[in-house]
Amino acid sequence: MRIDRLCEAINKTKCPVCVGLDTQYDYLPEEYRTSVENPDIKTTAECVYHYNCAIIDAVSDIAPSVKVQAAYYEKYGADGIRCFHDTMDYASAAGLVVIADVKRNDIGSTAKAYSEAYIMGSAADFITVNAYLGIDGIQPFLDDCGKTGKGIFVLVKTSNPSGGEFQDLDVGGQKLYQTVADKTAAWGAALIGEYGYSAVGAVVGATYPAEARELRDRMPNTFFLVPGYGAQGAGADDIAVNFDLNGFGAVVNSSRGILLAYKKEQYAGLPADKAARQAVIDMKNDIFCALQKRGIDL
Repeated sequence: MRIDRLCEAINKTKCPVCVGLDTQYDYLPEEYRTSVENPDIKTTAECVYHYNCAIIDAVSDIAPSVKVQAAYYEKYGADGIRCFHDTMDYASAAGLVVIADVKRNDIGSTAKAYSEAYIMGSAADFITVNAYLGIDGIQPFLDDCGKTGKGIFVLVKTSNPSGGEFQDLDVGGQKLYQTVADKTAAWGAALIGEYGYSAVGAVVGATYPAEARELRDRMPNTFFLVPGYGAQGAGADDIAVNFDLNGFGAVVNSSRGILLAYKKEQYAGLPADKAARQAVIDMKNDIFCALQKRGIDL
C-alpha cells in the first residue's frame, strides 16, 4: 500500500516534509526563464517543468514526497496539463511519493471518471478529495484505492482563514469538520496498512493547532497531510500536534517556502535548487525541534 510506502519514506529520510510544487512562471529564477519577454503558454509550461525537475533532483534523497497542485498547471491549458503529468512522472521515477492536489469530487458517475483519471490513470500515489457530496462522491475513489493500493486525503479542516464558515458549523451537537473526520476514519477502516495508518487520510491545516490536536486523538489511524506551514503563517510548534507519540502520522507541506527559497536572505548566493534543498533541511530541523519539545523523536 502507498500509505506504507509513505511511512517508510519518512522513516528512511527522517524528514516529514512534502515539497509543494505549486509552480508558476513568476516564481522561476532568471536562469530558468526564457529570454522572450512574453513567452507563449507552451514555452512557459516547459520552463516550469525544467524548474520542477531541478527541485525534484535537489530534494529526492532528503524528502519523502512532493505535492503537485493542479490549478497552477491547468491555468496554462493543455501544455500545463502535460507539464502536470510530466512532473508527477518525473517525481515518481525519482522515487518520491506523489500527491496530486486536485480536490476532486462530484456525483457518483462523475467521481468515478475523476478516479479513473487520477487514481487509475496517473503517476499520483495519493490525491486530495472533497467529501461534500457524501459517500456517493467518495466510493469510486475508495474502490480504486482498494484495487491499486493508492490513497486519498479528504479535506477535513483546511488551513484557509474562511474555512470555518462551513467547517465550524454545529451539526447535531458537533462541528461539521468533526462529522467529516468521523466519516473519513470510517471510510478508511478497511484500508489500514502495516504501520497502522489508513490509505484514506485527512487534510488538516497547520493554522488550527487546537483543532488538529483534537483530530489527532479522534483519528488515530488516519494519516494527515498538513498544509499551512511558512507562507500561510503556521510554525513548527503549531504542526507538532499533528504527529502521533512516535513522530509519525503526518507529512507537512511547504510550497512557496521551498520554491522561492532562493529569494530569502538566509540563502543568498545559493543556486535556486541548492536553496530549495537547504530550505527542506531547515524545515525538517524546525519540525524536529518542535517534536522534541513534546518528547517525541523520529
